[in-house]
Amino acid sequence: MSNQEKLGESGTTLVQVLPKKKRRKKPRSQHVPRYHVVLWNDDDHTYDYVIRMLMQLFGYPFTKAYLMAEEVDKTGRCIVLTTTKEHAELKRDQIHAFGRDPLVKECRGSMTATIEPAE
Repeated sequence: MSNQEKLGESGTTLVQVLPKKKRRKKPRSQHVPRYHVVLWNDDDHTYDYVIRMLMQLFGYPFTKAYLMAEEVDKTGRCIVLTTTKEHAELKRDQIHAFGRDPLVKECRGSMTATIEPAE
């Protein structure tokens, strides 16, 4: 006979109903919004500059950096990274701080980059 069952006076079985234990809900993993770092084309920077910048700031190998430089040149923009908002802001700021292209006399400063939500 289990702990829940006992014999009553008339020989009938009495059943004790225990309350169900509340199950803890597993915490839902929060979706962290992602952001693109977008590099914009201009006529003041060489392929060499763009490739060097992408290799130094993002750690990309030469081939990937070259393909991104080519995309910026042909389409006017290139998503160079998709990450969290804080990291995207950091990378955008690093692009802005990279400095002028020493190979172009008329170059006045860094390339332009923005961040945008990844949909």
